[in-house]
Amino acid sequence: MCSLFLIKNVLFMYTSEEIVAFVKAQVENMNIKATPAGLYDPIRYVLSMGGKRIRPVLMLMAYNLYREDLERIVPLALGLETYHNYTLLHDDLMDHADLRRGKPTVHKKWNENTAILSGDSMLVWAYSLMQQAPAEYLSAVLDLFTRTALEIGEGQQYDIDFEERQDVTEAEYIEMIRLKTSVLLACALKIGALVGGAEARDAELLYQFGEKIGLAFQLQDDYLDVYGQSEKFGKKIGGDILCNKKTYLLIKAFELSNEEQRRILKSWLDCKSYVAEEKINSVRAIYNEVGVPACCNEKIQAYFEEGLELLEEVALSETKKENLKRFVLSLLNRDL
Repeated sequence: MCSLFLIKNVLFMYTSEEIVAFVKAQVENMNIKATPAGLYDPIRYVLSMGGKRIRPVLMLMAYNLYREDLERIVPLALGLETYHNYTLLHDDLMDHADLRRGKPTVHKKWNENTAILSGDSMLVWAYSLMQQAPAEYLSAVLDLFTRTALEIGEGQQYDIDFEERQDVTEAEYIEMIRLKTSVLLACALKIGALVGGAEARDAELLYQFGEKIGLAFQLQDDYLDVYGQSEKFGKKIGGDILCNKKTYLLIKAFELSNEEQRRILKSWLDCKSYVAEEKINSVRAIYNEVGVPACCNEKIQAYFEEGLELLEEVALSETKKENLKRFVLSLLNRDL
């Protein structure tokens, strides 16, 4: 990675590729205790499973809009990544998921008790890393991080509650994924901006930008769970259908279906014994018949565009914001 320096008082801007490489190196070099192995081996395993490291990358990219000494906030970036992986570990346990990023989940590789305890320790460790924020920003960072952690728990509870309901509305679902997914992306961007010295309005705009992009990410994730390829997606396809997840796709299907199609959908939701592939194929067929894929992609595009409009309002030059914009576009497989 290039050395940190100023040329004629011009801020050095790292490319997204440089920041991604920097973050991956920092995660690989995290100092995780060796013993007891039963507690720390699963943590090492989770953090070594890869992924795009989107949240710490976004934090550092937001910070780099204002400052170039990335090492200053490495503990915060690692704290956010540790927290994110903690939520995935527990999410997999609650969803009874077998795979995460193409590898066995912790409760499958070890057991459920190990997943709970290692996950709890990751949460504590994440807080210890976030406490290393520069003193003048410590209170603001911890306040935002704590609020975000509570909101993610609220979103997870709504997600669980929705599994027992068949009347979940689109608005309720969007609020659930905002809490469960979007706020952590927003938190990453705002912390990076705040610690970088951004004005309050710009930090808030970046937060709102993260919320909109997060909604687009989650809707794309929902889409790929039904229409993606398992080897690329890193999870078994159709998991949301098998778990009766009230995703945007299912909610939209009920809205657009005729009486017979709704009857079939409801029968699959009520069915306790079934062949997995038969359920997935039948529900997906109805999605196709009523045009759910197109509706989902339109919604993804709408949130994506709203996010870019918010980024445009941030009081920085377009040149400075270009790297962040391109990174987000690449994640959503969109072009400028």
